[in-house]
Amino acid sequence: MTYFTARNQIELLRNGEEYFPALESAIDGAHHEIYLQTYIYEADRTGLRIGEALKRAAQRGVGVYILLDGFGCKDLPKPYVQELQQAGAGVMFFRPKISPWTFKRSRLRRLHRKLVVIDGALAFVGGINIIDDYNVPNHDPPRIDYAVSVRGELLPQIRSSARSLWRRIAWLHLRRVDAQVLPGQPLLPANGMKAAYVMRDNFLHRRDIEQAYLKAINNAKSEILIANAYFIPGKGFRRALISAARRGVRVRLLLQGKKEYFLMFATHAFYSDFLSEGIQIYEYRKSFMHSKVAVIDREWSTVGSSNIDAISLFLAREANIVILDQPFAEALNADIERSITEGAHEILPDDWVRSHYLKRIVSWLVYHVVRLVTGLVVQPDKH
Repeated sequence: MTYFTARNQIELLRNGEEYFPALESAIDGAHHEIYLQTYIYEADRTGLRIGEALKRAAQRGVGVYILLDGFGCKDLPKPYVQELQQAGAGVMFFRPKISPWTFKRSRLRRLHRKLVVIDGALAFVGGINIIDDYNVPNHDPPRIDYAVSVRGELLPQIRSSARSLWRRIAWLHLRRVDAQVLPGQPLLPANGMKAAYVMRDNFLHRRDIEQAYLKAINNAKSEILIANAYFIPGKGFRRALISAARRGVRVRLLLQGKKEYFLMFATHAFYSDFLSEGIQIYEYRKSFMHSKVAVIDREWSTVGSSNIDAISLFLAREANIVILDQPFAEALNADIERSITEGAHEILPDDWVRSHYLKRIVSWLVYHVVRLVTGLVVQPDKH
């Protein structure tokens, strides 16, 4: 279920170039607590810079609670983690890495959200990991991605989700949990944007992000613009997009042009169906697109960590912000269109039909491998 509140201030942050200065400044201004949860934390130039800010905060008495995904952060040097801990920061790993030769259903249930909450008054939500824009192995830099800063009525929900997950993992690790009582509530803006915090977990919010997308797509009247790096939608999502196209809605998809993993070729399995229905597909090839954003009717928009695939929509812990605000939607829409103009190649129906038949066969084979693997793990989980 998506619950909107009206008194919020939300700012769009494009790429690490805008995000990390804002994040560092907010950490330096923290007085009471910082929750940071991320899939990837790299000890590169940017990671070290944010780490220094976190250490400064811990040393001046701020409660610093860092939760890292055990797979996404498997290469983070142990001495660096110890540096953070010695400065006073709490650091824990969500589902620590296991042997690559061991199959467990929990392997794909990752902490994929990128979330920072400071003093219960300011949050950052989006798709940007703690990693430099130019640290893009196997891709051309820089990385294209988005986040938002959030103040206002959504903060209690966002803080609660960050704090409750930290406490749950601390309990599993037999760690003591410090009680944090914030001094009063932050002032709310007199006027603001209507927005909702939409999360996915393995308890009460299993399908909230998918349902938020589907409701907006099914209600679309004029246009749908989705920019998503890992796009392997299920049948219901595909049917919703095709239905929108059939009723005259302009549907455009901006997808990653260079495939990062073999399984991403499953995306091609849908090209024929989409193109035959008039859905426009663009592949971004200029650099590495990591975006997870969408704009519908230039009124509804979302920024977050969730891809449109089975791992994000049915397995991982994710967090998105949905915004109902025309100026915000127009700004995000313009930014996505700029990416299309400057770095994307349109896949035309005739070009796809003429593509090698082996490419199309491989796409469907890979898609069915993806379905098989995710089908084995999409089952109830104990935490």
